[in-house]
Amino acid sequence: MTDANDTDVTGLLARWGEDAQAREQLVAMLYAELRRLARGLLSGSGEQTLQPTALVNEAFLKLLGADADSFDNRRHFFGAAARAMRQVLVDRARRRHSDKRGSGVRPLSLDHALGIPVADDAELLVLDDALRRLELLDPQAARVVELRYFGGLTLEQTAEVVGIHTSTVSAEWAHARAWLRQHMSDPA
Repeated sequence: MTDANDTDVTGLLARWGEDAQAREQLVAMLYAELRRLARGLLSGSGEQTLQPTALVNEAFLKLLGADADSFDNRRHFFGAAARAMRQVLVDRARRRHSDKRGSGVRPLSLDHALGIPVADDAELLVLDDALRRLELLDPQAARVVELRYFGGLTLEQTAEVVGIHTSTVSAEWAHARAWLRQHMSDPA
């Protein structure tokens, strides 16, 4: 996710909230990376109606409406983009499954959920529900999962976004996976 334009990107990200021209330049510079991320999330999924371009566009709309006036750097931006894509996918899944929360949704193993792209609405909702519960108990571990799974970041990139050492990210990742494994197979 790094290249020679990092300085340009960082400068444009700092002006995100106040300068429409900076946002347009950023879209041009980062759009391909975001589409690649979206394509990875959607590949092999049960999501038939949402294309990577549409997911990126909806995520950008969420980012434009976000409280953040600017982003510190490329990693900070991609972390926010990962969260926005997660929100778009979960919102769409909830709209399609408007029946009572959890009814008819079978537990999903974490290995299955984190080992493949988003497979279908029910699995995404189970993962999101468990991730929300984890976030209440351990926000940092939940953020690590979000960045790694929805953002496609490596351990090193996640460490940079969260501002912790790579070994701590590795420990948080292991902890989060164990916690989610338990709570996704027993969603109560």
